[in-house]
Amino acid sequence: MSQRLQTPSNIWLTGASSGIGEALAKALIQQGHHLIVTGRRQEALDALEAEGNGKVTTARADTTSKDELAAISATLEANGDLDMAVLNAGTCEYLDIRDYNSDVIEKNMTTNVVGTARSLDIALPALRRSVKNGKQATLVIVSSSSWWFPFGRAEGYGASKAALTYFAHALRADLAAESIEVVVVSPGFVKTPLTDQNNFPMPFLVSAEDAADRIIKGLQKGKQEIAFPKRFTWGLKLLGALPQGLIDRMSASMSRHNN
Repeated sequence: MSQRLQTPSNIWLTGASSGIGEALAKALIQQGHHLIVTGRRQEALDALEAEGNGKVTTARADTTSKDELAAISATLEANGDLDMAVLNAGTCEYLDIRDYNSDVIEKNMTTNVVGTARSLDIALPALRRSVKNGKQATLVIVSSSSWWFPFGRAEGYGASKAALTYFAHALRADLAAESIEVVVVSPGFVKTPLTDQNNFPMPFLVSAEDAADRIIKGLQKGKQEIAFPKRFTWGLKLLGALPQGLIDRMSASMSRHNN
């Protein structure tokens, strides 16, 4: 049986200032875990610290900045062995193909892929120290189910999440020998400040609190892949298994409708 989160754990959580990250932080605080919370907005982190009753340490940083991450590495070490790193920081920007701009692709890739990779610069040494001290260490990477089907306007976001998931799966292979578990979280639509900007239907939309609950339960059960809600993610996987020609026609049809 998995020992994840069964006892008070020391957890580093990025992207903690809003959305899924904020909801995760609050839920983990309620369960008695100690958190080191990272985000760009100090005020939001301070609010979590105030709610944490001594269980929250703030470590403000932009995860795309190597220098800012290096500046908080000592904070991870100062708070004891790190049981889990939840790399959740991300963004979602859509592309208008009629006014194509590669900056949209770059922004998605930089935050979602490079930011996660740079977070590992300080997370991995901390997790390795925990393993060396005989503890279980878990790396959690929050991706998305969006890349399973080619949605129009999502060239940048979907590509970044596909790359992020591949990155996580390759890490899982390489880190297995070190007994560091790698978990990939693939949510569907979650109500957050980012999705509040969407101007299209979002089937099976779940709240950030619901998403946090599903993630925590999946971690406690020892899952390596956590995807939800099932009705949405299973549907996407089925669509993705169709012949490519049919996928192309369906995707183009939906894209024309969105335009």
